[in-house]
Amino acid sequence: MATHQVSVERRDSLHLRISRVLREESSHRLDVYLFVPAELGLNAHVLSEEAFYHGAIHVKRTYYSDRHRLPLVMSRLAGKRLDADQYRLGLSLYAYQYVVALERSTQTLLDQARRTRKTEKRVGDKAEAPEEAPRSNASEEEIVQAERLREQLEETLELASGILRRLRRQEPSDESLHRYYANIDNYLSWFTEQRLLELIAHLPRGHDYREIRQRLLGICREEDEHRRAREYNSERVTRDPTRMSNKMRLLRRLIEYPVTLKQRSQELGGGEEKAVKGLATAVVMVFVTLGLLEARAALGDITALFVLALAVLYALREVFKDDLRMTLWRLLRRGRPKWRRQYLDAHSNAVLGRQLEWFDYQRYSRLDEAIRRVRKRNMAQREEVVLHYRSSSRMSPTRFLSGYDRTREVLTLDLAPLARLMDKGSHHVYRLEEKGQVVREPVEKRHLINLVIREVEGNGTPLLQRWKIVMSRSKIVDVELVHEEGPEEEGAE
Repeated sequence: MATHQVSVERRDSLHLRISRVLREESSHRLDVYLFVPAELGLNAHVLSEEAFYHGAIHVKRTYYSDRHRLPLVMSRLAGKRLDADQYRLGLSLYAYQYVVALERSTQTLLDQARRTRKTEKRVGDKAEAPEEAPRSNASEEEIVQAERLREQLEETLELASGILRRLRRQEPSDESLHRYYANIDNYLSWFTEQRLLELIAHLPRGHDYREIRQRLLGICREEDEHRRAREYNSERVTRDPTRMSNKMRLLRRLIEYPVTLKQRSQELGGGEEKAVKGLATAVVMVFVTLGLLEARAALGDITALFVLALAVLYALREVFKDDLRMTLWRLLRRGRPKWRRQYLDAHSNAVLGRQLEWFDYQRYSRLDEAIRRVRKRNMAQREEVVLHYRSSSRMSPTRFLSGYDRTREVLTLDLAPLARLMDKGSHHVYRLEEKGQVVREPVEKRHLINLVIREVEGNGTPLLQRWKIVMSRSKIVDVELVHEEGPEEEGAE
């Protein structure tokens, strides 16, 4: 069974989220390559490596457990001798596991619902043509997809309802604990309603989904009535979507805080940079001093010519000192990590692990053979600018919370710096319909960015993935996995 779990999904309009689950008994290495079209004009002068790393790369790690471990966490809440800190920690763990599981489940259902709607639309368009033959094959495909989607929806609803019922059966009587419980219950109720309403909005239109749609609506109404009956939110907040969203965002942070590992970042090479600067200055001053001695020996006393020679020597010193310092610095730091990140437990402040990070521009010719093979670039394609991020981490699972031996890492890439380099313009294309009508449609200019990911766990076989990212100046349009190879394929054989 493969231990690699890497997924890439769109988050907001211009954010890309790379998630992976890590078994912490070994070291891990992650390489992320962004192949950006050269026509955007991206280079180190337009966007420096440090600016992209600090502004566009955000890493977060949390404790992670499979769904079958939830009763373990829940059993902590049932104990009668838990203090306030233990109760808050256990409840946050339970709520966070539910939120992550529901996010993944509903995202899968949303993708499947969109595919089903596209299939229905395609079948409907074919049925409108008078020369179209009977569509028995298409109908069978539609029926299979609809049945699979209904089954998954039923399973998700049963799991979500059961988890919320178990939580509400353990409502504490202590006032100090109940306040925290009310905040968690408020968010989970609202979050469940929002995810189900999103599913309803994207469900295919048809009689086959009427029953499941009514059931989804019923659960949403029940959760809304539950929050109103408990008076979790004031009427003013309930009526204003912005206020409600901001409040729930704060409650989400309340849930995530105990399970999110704290971080301390440090930029490496500070002492080495000072040493290189001193060495470069010393080397240049040696040559300047020798030049001064030679000038004094050749020109004799201090004259106007000697002063001119002195000025030329000091000018050369200023020119070559910075160039020599930068050259020595690049040679010394080439291939070495630029940043170090420490992970600490939010509850005990114990150091759980460390991570080294790299980020730089790379030439395509210097990439590993495996990366170039996965990229599969054709000669007809234009040159690309390659951005490379690498992380290497090792954790100490013996210091983890009881019952946890994994972490979940979320690497968020902000592609707004790339979007700002894209053109705003759009153009029109013309399409001829079957009835002879000419239709003019506006088309927004889009760019294709290739994302190649390599993950290595210990000394195991690397997992390689290639994703196609279609984006415009305003948003990420589509994210698609087009190639994958690694331990999962070997396990299947």
